[in-house]
Amino acid sequence: MRFILIFIALNVFGPLRSQTAKDSIESVFSSQRFTLATTGIGLTSIGSIYGLNKLWYSNENQSSFHLFNDSKNWMQMDKMGHAFTVYHLTRGLKEVYAWTGLSQKKSLWTAAGISMGYLSAIEILDGFSESWGFSLSDMAFNSLGMGLYLFQEQHFHRQIFKPKFSFHQTRFAIQRPEVLGNNFLESLLKDYNGQTYWLSFSPVQLGVKQWPNWLMLSFGHSIRGRLKGDALIYDGTKSHRELLFSLDIDLSQISVKSKLLKNFLEALNTLKLPFPSILFSNGKLTARPLYF
Repeated sequence: MRFILIFIALNVFGPLRSQTAKDSIESVFSSQRFTLATTGIGLTSIGSIYGLNKLWYSNENQSSFHLFNDSKNWMQMDKMGHAFTVYHLTRGLKEVYAWTGLSQKKSLWTAAGISMGYLSAIEILDGFSESWGFSLSDMAFNSLGMGLYLFQEQHFHRQIFKPKFSFHQTRFAIQRPEVLGNNFLESLLKDYNGQTYWLSFSPVQLGVKQWPNWLMLSFGHSIRGRLKGDALIYDGTKSHRELLFSLDIDLSQISVKSKLLKNFLEALNTLKLPFPSILFSNGKLTARPLYF
């Protein structure tokens, strides 16, 4: 689901985001642009929720609305996915509404409201599903992702710390393909052992002058050996966390003339590029020559 949301935010409305930040700030409010953006976002949101309800929730047993505590499942990797999704969804929608001529403040809060409303609607659908339920921890990480974007926009007026994502296939999907995926695409969405969530930043943004503005430091979190959401040990395999340190490239700092290429680089900038990495897990420090 998070990849669907990011696709909506960064690609469906890509043409609207082709304006420069300066153009967005200085533009006069356009009711036509506002109507176009709001209608497109509304139809896409409602349509995706309706489709999700028909294709997914209609096949599940329904019950009365209830809560579900899954805060310890998958060592919070799914929660990081929530924060990552809401951050980038808010970012994309904010740029869309800046394009309409809304003030930066109104664009920011409109985007945040839509993002949280959309994810809350999905969470409410979970609340009526017998197999799941409304997750307060999901909502907390939704708020964390939105808060990270809001805080930086309001206090720094730019995004210094950028959440990113990377993935590599693991052998654990073979052990439980019905849960972790039967192929690459399914594993990309389901196998948390192969997913890594990063927070990348450039020291230049923090006042370090002798540093390339496109080169970033990146801290990541992943897990290994988790075969069942709430089980530390399953089928003889014990799971553990992995903390990572690496380098990254800020693709938004690459100067290009093509608006299409600029939009592509902005979308690609949600991904952490492969680099040598240092890993800390099970009390040991190791290095990887190239980590995806």
